Amino acid sequence: MSVMVGSVTESLAPQTLNDSTINETTRDAERVRVASTLSVLVGLFQVGLGLIHFGFLVTYLSEPLVRGYTTAAAVQVFVSQLKYVFGLHLSSHSGPLSLIYTVLEVCRKLPQSKVSTVVTAAVAGVVLLVVKLLNDKLRRQLPMPIPGELLMLIGATGISYGMGLKHIFGVDVVGNISAGLVPPVAPNTQLFSKLVGSAFTIAVVGFAIAISLGKIFALRHGYRVDSNQELVALGLSNLIGGIFQCFPVSCSMSRSLVQESTGGNSQVAGAISSLFILLIIVKLGELFRDLPKAVLAAIIIVNLKGMLRQLSDVCSFWKANQADLLIWLVTFAATILLNLDLGLMVSVVFSLLLVVVRTQMPHYSILGQVPDTDIYRDVAEYSEAKEVPGVKVFRSSATVYFANADFYSDALKQRCGVDVDFLISQKKKLLKKREQLKLKQLQKEKKLQKQAASSKGASVSINVNTSLEDMRSNNVEDCKVMQVSPGDKMEDATANGQEDSKAPDGSTLKALGLPQPDFHSLILDLGALSFVDTVCLKSLKNIFHDFRDIEVEVYMAACHSPVVSQLEAGHFFDASITKKHLFASVHDAVTFALQHPRPVPDSPVSVTRL
Repeated sequence: MSVMVGSVTESLAPQTLNDSTINETTRDAERVRVASTLSVLVGLFQVGLGLIHFGFLVTYLSEPLVRGYTTAAAVQVFVSQLKYVFGLHLSSHSGPLSLIYTVLEVCRKLPQSKVSTVVTAAVAGVVLLVVKLLNDKLRRQLPMPIPGELLMLIGATGISYGMGLKHIFGVDVVGNISAGLVPPVAPNTQLFSKLVGSAFTIAVVGFAIAISLGKIFALRHGYRVDSNQELVALGLSNLIGGIFQCFPVSCSMSRSLVQESTGGNSQVAGAISSLFILLIIVKLGELFRDLPKAVLAAIIIVNLKGMLRQLSDVCSFWKANQADLLIWLVTFAATILLNLDLGLMVSVVFSLLLVVVRTQMPHYSILGQVPDTDIYRDVAEYSEAKEVPGVKVFRSSATVYFANADFYSDALKQRCGVDVDFLISQKKKLLKKREQLKLKQLQKEKKLQKQAASSKGASVSINVNTSLEDMRSNNVEDCKVMQVSPGDKMEDATANGQEDSKAPDGSTLKALGLPQPDFHSLILDLGALSFVDTVCLKSLKNIFHDFRDIEVEVYMAACHSPVVSQLEAGHFFDASITKKHLFASVHDAVTFALQHPRPVPDSPVSVTRL
């Protein structure tokens, strides 16, 4: 948060302007004004988002995402303290890869480290670790944990003052701390337009840090965090703090861990900490001017050990769920490389995309009946489950929607063991070929009738004086020719073709010489459906049409009431697909299918797809 705020203040109140150095006092005053205005704007955003229940964002922060995010944040805090441990002066880096640049600069400047500063940090860290070990060992004997951090601050300040660590050994100290509270100042509203984008980003990142830490501690201590309440509380802190010239804040990972490790689990601990901070600001701050920065860094690093232990999540997630491991790794890497704002965005988007991908590849199964029960289970997983003869029961473990509707249809046709598309294609070709043959036969007969009519006319003109019997015979032939006129012949042929097609075995798979499925009914177990969209509706209709084309009746089972309502609203049911094809359970559908096997169709079935 400090780095993000610093980048904003540096851009609006730079060190130099038009190649001329700005007065340091003027520059700092302007930066304070920018930071305080930014704090007010961040507070307004957070309060507003809390009031409109923007806390639903927490729904998309899964435990692997939160743990990866907080671990990466702990690494960022750890790296930020290295310059104080080694006594180095580093350049300010911000934006993507800033952490990498900082680490590289630390490695490059390690030869310039101050031995005295390193020794101070090491001694402080070892002493603090020993105190924490004693607290763990003597937890039952001690009435309260030893306040190692507080004793460390007081002791280090006294030793630094007595030994002159700053003047003799060159150890960096905190320095002068201004005493007293500053008067409230109204924010500069003219800066709002320049700060609105950064303010929203900082508001979301600050909330993400707070809620992530809150969820970590909630899991540890068994309570629930109200995300909207956290947003409002954080927003009020920034809003009121900005009026008193504070910069935007979120919960501090290092100080929260220090408070938790010392046994502070309630609001009382926060209230006492606030009173101490107020006391230090008003009067006691000047007493800590000789406190070595290396000691503060050691305290922070030692208390980060709990968060850094989350690196072991890689092993646990590898054994438990590799998809969760992938979320953890992507979140960790994105936050390390892109910083907290972009890292949060990338991790949430990746997590949602992974959910979509996982719904695209659900588990498809053919169900069989457990003997003497109405229970149906996957025949590939349950050896006792047996397929019902003549009936296929198909189930998907996920809802069917636009992203996986095609996969559902393909898996259904594959698991049924029938090449449905091939049968439909062959049936359509054979029926088309039959129609072409009939059309050719009609054209041939029409040509013969024309030839017969022309030859008959020539015969009548030549033989005028034919006998009465010949005339009668010719009249009979003329009547026959007239009765079989071209138009009439076309209609008769069409009627004959229709009669042929209406023959019981005229267009069946068996009559066409095509292989028949070994089942007469297909039951779709739709119990996993939580909603349906238009793509799902069209996909289900295509399934009905396709399987009816190969003489298999389709039924649906176990639909929830909201899904049935959505089917009705989407006009799914019509004359060919009615609610008679819908059953409350798979067993009811199987029983009906066995009692009413689909008969051979009396008319050719349309192969048109939606």
